[in-house]
Amino acid sequence: MKTLSLKLDDNIFIETEDITAKLNLARNRYINEAVSIYNRVNKKRLLKKQLLKESKLVSTDSMNVLHEFEKLMDEN
Repeated sequence: MKTLSLKLDDNIFIETEDITAKLNLARNRYINEAVSIYNRVNKKRLLKKQLLKESKLVSTDSMNVLHEFEKLMDEN
C-alpha cells in the first residue's frame, strides 16, 4: 500500500468526517473506495471517447459497405 499526503478543501473534509462517522468507516477506507469509484467512472468516459473517435474514423467505410450490401439485397 502506498502512503499519500492529501490536501482536501475544508468543506469536503468536514463532510467526509461526518459521513465516515455515520457509516462507522475509517477515513482511509472511505477515500480508497471513493477513488476506486471515480477511477471506474473515468475509465468508462475514456473508453466512450475512444470509441467515438474510432467510430468516426471508420464511419465512411461502414456506410460504403452498407450501400454495397443494399445493392446486393436489391439484386435478389
